[in-house]
Amino acid sequence: MMDSDERNNDNSSSKIDLLLKVSRILDSSTDLKQVLTPVLNVIAQELDIKRGSLALLNRETGEITIESAYGLSQAQMERGRYKIGEGITGEVFRSGRPAIIPKISDEPRFLDKTKSRKKDQSDLSFLCVPIKLESRVIGAICADKYMTNSESLASYTHLLSIVASMIAQAVRLRQLVQEERHKIIEENTRLQEELRSRFKPENIIGNSQAMQEVYSLIEQVSKSDATVLVRGESGTGKELVAHAIHYHSARAGKPFVKVSCAALPESIIESELFGHEKGAFTGAVSSRKGRFELADGGTLFLDEIGDLSATLQVKLLRVLQEKEFERVGGIKTIHVNVRVIAATNRDLETLMEEGSFRQDLYYRLNVFPIHIPPLRERKTDILLLADFFIEQYGKKNGKNVRRISTPAIDMLMAYHWPGNVRELENCIERAVLLTKDDVIHGHHLPPTLQTAEASGTAFRGRLRAVLGNVEKELILDALKSSRGNQSRAADMLGISERIMGLRIKKYGIDTSRFSQ
Repeated sequence: MMDSDERNNDNSSSKIDLLLKVSRILDSSTDLKQVLTPVLNVIAQELDIKRGSLALLNRETGEITIESAYGLSQAQMERGRYKIGEGITGEVFRSGRPAIIPKISDEPRFLDKTKSRKKDQSDLSFLCVPIKLESRVIGAICADKYMTNSESLASYTHLLSIVASMIAQAVRLRQLVQEERHKIIEENTRLQEELRSRFKPENIIGNSQAMQEVYSLIEQVSKSDATVLVRGESGTGKELVAHAIHYHSARAGKPFVKVSCAALPESIIESELFGHEKGAFTGAVSSRKGRFELADGGTLFLDEIGDLSATLQVKLLRVLQEKEFERVGGIKTIHVNVRVIAATNRDLETLMEEGSFRQDLYYRLNVFPIHIPPLRERKTDILLLADFFIEQYGKKNGKNVRRISTPAIDMLMAYHWPGNVRELENCIERAVLLTKDDVIHGHHLPPTLQTAEASGTAFRGRLRAVLGNVEKELILDALKSSRGNQSRAADMLGISERIMGLRIKKYGIDTSRFSQ
């Protein structure tokens, strides 16, 4: 016969065995709902309970429902619904303390909402322990146990409380993992959006029809891995278009690497593109990856592709066709997955006729051509760009430039902009630095814009021309402020209406343009 010490040791061993089994089940899946039923099954087997359930609180509705059960049918589970404070289960949720009912039939608060205890209710005990997350009750473990002494019921309740604590810790751990995952996703999303907002086509300033067509082409080609050839005059923003294509593509999270084919001599540009091995040439003290390797998985932007030498054109063609190359001085073939975007301001068709640009390379690059129109062909974008640069360089230099004077606007609109957007940016930066009254005037613009055609003033000697320019500019500004009212404009300048009329006639100013 087993003595008391042996029975205690056996009970302790059973408890430890139960807790180990519960721990393994909770660790077996990240989906908590998948492990609740196995946990109840282990409790039923180890503690010899008749039926058991795990109830959870819906925080939105305030209703307690049975999430998982042992010994209950689906219909019985669905009937087991409580409000906080209702019945024994509801009271455990309200108080946060375990409940021990030695005999169900003697407890009027026991509601038996599941309707599962009709025949055997009289000789059953009911145990219910809360599952608490910090100080908040999120669930409860309930069990029907055949009647036994109060000491045993207290021991079973203590064991169920430990299991409830383990479930609570598992819930908390999964919450922390989920929160961390959400933080990572949100941070990645924020960074992606930051990159997209910085380089997205909408940030390529311009609302002209010509630029709308460019935006449409960017949107279409970004979804593919097609090779793109961006063409346009110097200063039109070809690199900005390449950025927009990359950061709107599936490769946005991978490198964007750029290299100018005209900036370096042939011997160096080959090493820049394909890398080199140690000792490949004088000064090659170590192996070095080229731009193709650095851009693996992402995008390589080859600017000024028309200046590439004949030898390098052959090597580039091989990479585009085979996706492989060797480093300078190396024999190992390197495979890469790189999208190529090339750009040029040269006439490649003429270069092909002259024999300085390979025809097969041209067709490999010209899969999806995008032409960036020069600024003189989209003059409606000039003031948008000017405002953008004024704000940019105003912040950079601590100046609050409020507007561009009318003569300055006329000069900007009349100029043909051979240097395109880059030249306009430089002009505005200079004007922002020169202004002292928070207004961009015509005399703040570079001498290249100070022409008779641009200003509408015929020069008759240096002093007279300068005075005439200043006088006309003041009159135009006054007329603009007075909406073409000559009398008000004259008052603003402190001259008579008659003199104002003479000056308007002298400079051929159409006042009706200001009244609109």
